[in-house]
Amino acid sequence: MSSALQRPVIGYTLGDQAGIGPEIMQAALAALAGEDAEFRPMGPAIQATPGCPTTATARAAFEQLEAAATALREGSIDAVVTAPVCKEGLHSVGFHFPGQTEFFADRLGVSNFAMCLTGQRLTVALGTIHTALADVPRLLTTAELVRIGTLLADFVCRSGKQNPRIALAGLNPHNGENGAFGDEERRIIAPAVQQLQAALPWVQFTGPCVPDCVYRDAALGAFDAILAPYHDQALIPLKLLDFDNAVNVTLGLPRFRTSPDHGTAFGIAGKGIANPASTIRAFRLALACARA
Repeated sequence: MSSALQRPVIGYTLGDQAGIGPEIMQAALAALAGEDAEFRPMGPAIQATPGCPTTATARAAFEQLEAAATALREGSIDAVVTAPVCKEGLHSVGFHFPGQTEFFADRLGVSNFAMCLTGQRLTVALGTIHTALADVPRLLTTAELVRIGTLLADFVCRSGKQNPRIALAGLNPHNGENGAFGDEERRIIAPAVQQLQAALPWVQFTGPCVPDCVYRDAALGAFDAILAPYHDQALIPLKLLDFDNAVNVTLGLPRFRTSPDHGTAFGIAGKGIANPASTIRAFRLALACARA
């Protein structure tokens, strides 16, 4: 926390202000009005036409991200909640990162990081993030799964589970049917499960788990989190079950960054129908992590 015995300071950005970022932030802050915390904007609001992103709105979003990263690095805020951005717009103004996860890791000098998404029914971490599906088998390694699994276990423990149950999902249909169509389960994922279990005996690691069943099992309570080999395998079930309340968390940062797990929604911006539930939950998670 920024100083002993003081209430936490949570920064926030407005994202691309032609999207729903400003309105969901306003609604979330209103819902959190009774919290004993300071909520600090990471830059000013600008004039923007809802649904019409411009170079100016992209530049403002980038500037707010830079301000948030600086505040996290300096410790003037305890955590940050970031609103949705338009990656195409950001790239046009010099943002050279696949997403906000990689940006914050770079700016805070962190190489050991991972993307995690947590909702009311599922919590997932990603073995590979923003990469072509064709590249996943090459990028998936035992060492990477052990590294990310360790970060995930720490997060689940900090979230209140003393002895978490974490599943590692397989990559291929039916776990490759004993190598009939893919051997990544035997060659990469099973050794990761063994190494994680040996290193973290208070955590129950299971896997490789058949990917078309493990998310249902977790949603029904069999697991506290899943480590998935690639982005869409995890995010499709997560968004099906927890679209309105899922939160994106960057694991491994010295101070937490959370974000609602949805986009800028330019098509509904300014219409007063954007759902702030995910943003409210992102703030509550940031507060809980800052107070831990």
